[in-house]
Amino acid sequence: MFNISAQAKEQIPLINEDTMIIKALFFDEQMAYEYSRPIYGALFDKTGEEEFLFREMRSALLSRTFINESIKRLETWDKKHPDTLDAKRLLIPLYLTANNGERAQEESMYLLERSQQAIDLELASNALLYNAQFERALQLLKRVYDETLHEGILLRVTTIMDEYTGQRKEAIALLETHRRMHISSKNVYLKLLKLYMKENDINGLISTYEALYDVEGDEEYVRKIIDAYVYKRDLEGATAFLEKHRDGHEDILYDLYKATRSYEKAILLVDHFYSQDKDAKWLAEKGILLFEQAEDKDDRKMLEEVISQFEKAIALGVDDSVYLNYYGYTLIDKEFDIKKGISIVEDALKQQPDNTFYLDSLAWGYYKQNECKKAYELMKKVVDREGLEQEEINDHWNAIQKCK
Repeated sequence: MFNISAQAKEQIPLINEDTMIIKALFFDEQMAYEYSRPIYGALFDKTGEEEFLFREMRSALLSRTFINESIKRLETWDKKHPDTLDAKRLLIPLYLTANNGERAQEESMYLLERSQQAIDLELASNALLYNAQFERALQLLKRVYDETLHEGILLRVTTIMDEYTGQRKEAIALLETHRRMHISSKNVYLKLLKLYMKENDINGLISTYEALYDVEGDEEYVRKIIDAYVYKRDLEGATAFLEKHRDGHEDILYDLYKATRSYEKAILLVDHFYSQDKDAKWLAEKGILLFEQAEDKDDRKMLEEVISQFEKAIALGVDDSVYLNYYGYTLIDKEFDIKKGISIVEDALKQQPDNTFYLDSLAWGYYKQNECKKAYELMKKVVDREGLEQEEINDHWNAIQKCK
């Protein structure tokens, strides 16, 4: 940090005027306003030029130093030059910095009587806000925004409307109008998101995140959009969004197709995935989709195609227990090859020996082979853990209990 000794400060008036100006401007560039302030003060005392006085005041404001002393100096000058509005424009923030809201408002009213420039309306609004006169401040700032369309003013206006005047919906409407009609920074979108969250307006959140994604292309917004659709249980809406923005998100789209039972579209994606990476798991996925899509679950031709997909997947090294259990259970339940189905389910249980869904499949296999005691012992473990709320478990338990 810069350091000016007391002796050096006393010598400022003795330095050449041009050198003083250069030094003050240098400190301004370095944002060392506490050091440019006394130099401008010395220049004013030496020359009497108002520009140096005003620069001294600005440095005092920016450094937040010698505020009371600066007020006295500017008040003295103001009494001699009462019609100089630039002095009023500096006195207002000085008074506010000194926590003198009453004097700031007096100067603001004087300023408004003589000027309706946007800069003066904004200055006066600061004093009104300080004195909690929110409606009056809001009216001034709205006029500034209407004249300038300045985004910073818009954000101040909507903050006041939200937090002080009970006009949150009107604030949202103002922000939406601005966003649709003018180029907007991220701050406008973030403000909208904050207000929509307060309103618990999920549709508003989605539309804003979608607009942000269109502007910035940030993948983070895709996840937020999907989360919002899921929160409102609108999987069709999430699917429609991803169908328009599928690049890089096809994995999520695939999950949504399965969740919404859009099996034909899911199969097309599976074929696409397999053509891209040749990962054999997609063959197993296709087997599941073909079975789930079928209206007639006992159709022999369909079952043969499902089995073909699983056999190719397993031959190519797929051994995920989820696929093994699904395939094994299908072979058992449809009595296509019960013995083989049991063997495959046992392989799945080697990976997850306590998985109740796999144990249920194995119990069902024993039941189909009329090994009632084995089926009962396994199924009782499943029921003890899972209860009978799931329809399939309940059906299996009822059937196995009758097994003799």
